[in-house]
Amino acid sequence: MTITQSSIQLHDLRFYAYHGVMEQERRVGGEYLVSLHVEADLSRAVASDDVADTVNYAALYEVVAREMAQPSKLLEHVAGRIAQCVLQTFPMVDALSIRITKCNPPMGADCKGASVEICALRASE
Repeated sequence: MTITQSSIQLHDLRFYAYHGVMEQERRVGGEYLVSLHVEADLSRAVASDDVADTVNYAALYEVVAREMAQPSKLLEHVAGRIAQCVLQTFPMVDALSIRITKCNPPMGADCKGASVEICALRASE
């Protein structure tokens, strides 16, 4: 068997965090959803059944949780910090996409949320 593509995905992680341009948002906080898609060669883990041969999704969650706990004005900034930290922490990760959704954005609209999504590749060495 040849594995042509593999990834690990975390869907709609829920956080209460303190991000926003307005001071009120950073003081009161709000609900956020974070989804993460990391691309990595998982063929060794497929063969070995050993967590050391994969990207541990619990460790991925810890990176996301740590960065979500640090207040920022812009979701773009939070997403960039998460992407950079994932790439630094997990050498197996070749690329990733991250979506952060503010569930109740203060914009006077009835909506499910406002999201930022970024995709990042590991820089060539």
